Amino acid sequence: MTNEAALTTHEYRDLLSAALAEAPYADTRRPTAHTLFMPDSHRTALYVDNVVVPGGRGVGKTFWYHTLLDERLRELAADEYGMNRLRRLKVHPGHGIDLASAHYPGPPDLRALVEAGEDPYYIWYAVLLTALGQEELRDVPEWRDKVAWTRTHTGAAQRTLERADGEAYEAKIVHLLLFDALEHLHPDRAQADRLVGGMLRLALELRFGTRSIRLKVFIRPDMFEAAKLTFADASKLSGYASALEWKPTDLYGLMFHCLGNEDAEQPELARRFREVTGGWETTGKAGPRHVPPRLLSGGAAAQEKLFEEIADPFMGGNYRKGRPYTWLPNHLMDGKGKISPRSFLQALATAADATRAGHPDHDRALHHEAIRAGVQAASKRRVEEVSEDTPWVKLAIEPLEGCQVPIEENKVLKLWEQAGLPGALAQDTAQYLQADKPSLVRTGPRHPHDLPRLITELRELGVMTDPRSDGRLDLPDVYRIAFGLGRMGGVARPKP
Repeated sequence: MTNEAALTTHEYRDLLSAALAEAPYADTRRPTAHTLFMPDSHRTALYVDNVVVPGGRGVGKTFWYHTLLDERLRELAADEYGMNRLRRLKVHPGHGIDLASAHYPGPPDLRALVEAGEDPYYIWYAVLLTALGQEELRDVPEWRDKVAWTRTHTGAAQRTLERADGEAYEAKIVHLLLFDALEHLHPDRAQADRLVGGMLRLALELRFGTRSIRLKVFIRPDMFEAAKLTFADASKLSGYASALEWKPTDLYGLMFHCLGNEDAEQPELARRFREVTGGWETTGKAGPRHVPPRLLSGGAAAQEKLFEEIADPFMGGNYRKGRPYTWLPNHLMDGKGKISPRSFLQALATAADATRAGHPDHDRALHHEAIRAGVQAASKRRVEEVSEDTPWVKLAIEPLEGCQVPIEENKVLKLWEQAGLPGALAQDTAQYLQADKPSLVRTGPRHPHDLPRLITELRELGVMTDPRSDGRLDLPDVYRIAFGLGRMGGVARPKP
């Protein structure tokens, strides 16, 4: 710390609210130089040869997609990660949330192509050839015609790939085609899985068949697992995958990065925060950017010491209630120990607002009860997300509402049977399937009528934890709270 006067409690609270206000809407914000935070654990996800980047909601898939598309931000990543190969990329969008019909077919075109029976492999092959500048496709406006040409001119298509690969290799560059927002490919999950399967099939062929053309696919883990079933050798892609995961030190590093780079509502407080903590590096590349010192971005001891100036020392009257620095990430982990940075930042933003509203004269910026309220809000958002991504999870957990966890497996199975869960799951699956095109690929669980295996699938998703030593089942707080289950001595469910 420097000799600069420390921020007051109210100033810290104001800075937290300003810096974290947009956390729940991170997917709609484009990365900029000052919002670009690069945890060490994400470095391997940027390796050109790692073609699959699995990650759940809110972990940064779209953030890195847009970062890699931006040459200036790639330059920053190359500097910070020491990855010169990022400077030798020619990056193309292969699919994303943006409407960009010049680069890839949008939702209406994709649906029409699927309904016309087009092989998804040739759809993405046409996208790749368009990115590489295939002459015969240059003046073809409609994607149905681009895909038809690709399917019927396989020799010319392959020669284009070979020529582009050779030229790129000679120039020491790599063509990188990026794919994101795969949940928006098609409203029918079975068709979405087929589209992803074609994409991954092409990615695998390019990984082994070319030296300088690669795909990078940002994908939810459940979609990756489902797509593996759609073509032979798909499992080989697991060797070229690098997941986006966040350690607690990464999460706190992100928070401090946000505080030091708040340039909209509280730039003066952000400047003073940088001065007080010391060791920040400020650059002008690609716009203003303030890089926190290594101890603040990834050092647990330094982070905890600073966070204790911001939050209460304990989550109650004494240390037995836990310390906020470890308590907060522990209560935001899913059943597989993974934490969403979006959930983490939202919990902190809610805690700052709740402290201001309920404990305005408190001697810390974050009151421990407000931190609990932040976890409740993060749980609500997380349940909304999982209900959108995998609606069957909500159907499975709702019959358990009001129960206490840990809970015996037999009780869970009995409640599911009483609620008629197998029938509800089958009905939910059926509404997504085309009546004239039955499919074995389900939008719901793989085994809706096998309730014990349903528990296994919930554990694989991280909604349930592995059984305890006594065999009882549990739900992590990030799901338990908003789903309305209780825990003796745990974070309370929000009152209606």
